Amino acid sequence: MSKKLLLAAAATLSLIPAAWAGSVMQAKTMIGYVLTDEKGMTLYTFDKEEMGKIVCTDACAQNWPPMAASMMDKAAGDYGMIKRPDGSMQWTYKGKALYHWAKDMKPGDTMGEGFKDMWHVARP
Repeated sequence: MSKKLLLAAAATLSLIPAAWAGSVMQAKTMIGYVLTDEKGMTLYTFDKEEMGKIVCTDACAQNWPPMAASMMDKAAGDYGMIKRPDGSMQWTYKGKALYHWAKDMKPGDTMGEGFKDMWHVARP
């Protein structure tokens, strides 16, 4: 193979690890643009969590299910991963862990926005 062809193939393959980003999308809601999962369900961040530290566990994580990542996923750009206390992996956006809200019932729901002044929609 020529060097140019190898470089082109490498550039194309470098896009594949970022394919996970297809599972995090943007959607327009009644309160503006938010990050969502692949099903259109709104994602949230938790003010009590500092960068690199997960505090939403147990009952909290039942109400605010983490946006799960797998060991096969790759971080790209503003999207990363963090290891949870139970050893599972979770997606982050700009260093903040991403969560769903159990009471959001359909795509576009943003009922968790402002919950206890600690939970907020993740905005692009």
